[in-house]
Amino acid sequence: MSVDLTPEQPSVVFVRFLLDADVSPGLLSRLLQPYAKRDLVPDRMWSHRAGDTVHVEIAMEAMPAEVVHLVEGNLTQVVGVRSVSRVARSCLRQVA
Repeated sequence: MSVDLTPEQPSVVFVRFLLDADVSPGLLSRLLQPYAKRDLVPDRMWSHRAGDTVHVEIAMEAMPAEVVHLVEGNLTQVVGVRSVSRVARSCLRQVA
């Protein structure tokens, strides 16, 4: 009999994506597409323009763990996105 010592993967995680992108009309709506096509609504979206760069934060308090890497991959493919950083941690609460 073997014992699995790895911690159980959480079903939902808190995720915050931090992006830098070129200033472009329609950028913010393109960044929401990866969420919309999975029937997800971010809890927070913040953006700030600094010259020719837009800094964006998109956060979800409880994102299904199995789609985090998919959303991250989609965000990196949005035209004009220069960098994507992810901050994630396990959720202490479950979403019904």
